[in-house]
Amino acid sequence: MKYKRILLKLSGEALMGDQQFGIDNNKLKLYATEIKSVVDQGLEVAIVIGGGNIFRGVQAEEGGMERTQGDYMGMLATMINSMALQSSLEALGVKTRLLSAIKMEQIAEPFIKRRAVRHLEKGRVVIFGCGTGNPYFTTDTAASLRAIEIEADIILKGTKVDGIYTADPVKDPSATKYEKISFQEVYEKGLNVMDMTSFTLCKENNLPIIVFDINIPGNLNRLVSGEKIGTIVEV
Repeated sequence: MKYKRILLKLSGEALMGDQQFGIDNNKLKLYATEIKSVVDQGLEVAIVIGGGNIFRGVQAEEGGMERTQGDYMGMLATMINSMALQSSLEALGVKTRLLSAIKMEQIAEPFIKRRAVRHLEKGRVVIFGCGTGNPYFTTDTAASLRAIEIEADIILKGTKVDGIYTADPVKDPSATKYEKISFQEVYEKGLNVMDMTSFTLCKENNLPIIVFDINIPGNLNRLVSGEKIGTIVEV
């Protein structure tokens, strides 16, 4: 294995599949199967998942709701996704722990760094729910923050595209893919990898990011085994 400990960032939208909202059970099972395949090889896996398939704080603000309230609602949406993924993983026999940035004693442990690291060392998949627990921060920022706190080797951002392109490949057929790009180049070219707060955290802490297509079965396994998949962003 190329890495010892990874943080996998999944978007809430990825769980929708072809639906308009909610959770596609087939997608959930695919992701759980992918995660199990790398856990079985001894990799330590932490996960942050967004909530955009259920609720987005930005939408609430557009509808006249206070931003802070909308962001907290979005955090609760991430917990619904986290619980769904936890159940799906446990159905495959994977031991998991769900840690929440907002206290929810009945369903999750509170986030404590040392506890999270101990779970990982024991071979449990750790899912971080409720983002950072603060409004105005995205789940991308939560992923960067948690990855740094648990000293992950890398952030793997599982998306619907197979890497970072010069332009949106859906809108621009002539867009070409980067195999490798520096943090500075991403800034200069204005490429949309993660939001700027999370991206800056990774840059300042020298934490590389790989953007890859998680919807291709076996991709995660090949990536952690050292195959060149997706696009790597590093200093």
